[in-house]
Amino acid sequence: MKTTLNINGEMKACDADPATPLLYVLRNDLELNGAKFGCGAGQCGACTVLLNGEPIRSCVTVLGAVPAEAQITTIEGLGNPGNKATGANSLSILQNAFIQEQAAQCGYCINGMIMTAQAFLNKTPDPSEAQIRSALDANLCRCGTHSRIIKAVQRAAQQIKQSVPKTTLQSTTSGELA
Repeated sequence: MKTTLNINGEMKACDADPATPLLYVLRNDLELNGAKFGCGAGQCGACTVLLNGEPIRSCVTVLGAVPAEAQITTIEGLGNPGNKATGANSLSILQNAFIQEQAAQCGYCINGMIMTAQAFLNKTPDPSEAQIRSALDANLCRCGTHSRIIKAVQRAAQQIKQSVPKTTLQSTTSGELA
């Protein structure tokens, strides 16, 4: 079935059965390979992408369950390590924090960790360590780099806080402008 998806702000067409997992469409049809196949049961988090800003497990989300107007964000949509046209580095603050904290060892879980952390930071711009741990609790890392992952999210939160004007932060946390 011909389907058009809004992925990373671009409309992408694909021809896939509605029962196909979104992960397969992203990787096989659209060549967006950031989301990984980990467990295939939605339990490890390696396949996490954002659907309208919320983290979902793309290995268990079938194409037919994705609303036509939905916005899907993959790790490729957060940043790009090198713009071919300009040569500019356009990694997100969170991606840079993961690099600075050397949060990846094998790297298999990192895309899912970053996507989950991004959704969390969008809602909780000044999190405690306990909140970060809770937000990432369902994402598994076999290499055991959890402490560096936590530090990376803390670093990103601090950098985001420093880069956003105070009135904007107040409006997102209290609902009104100061």
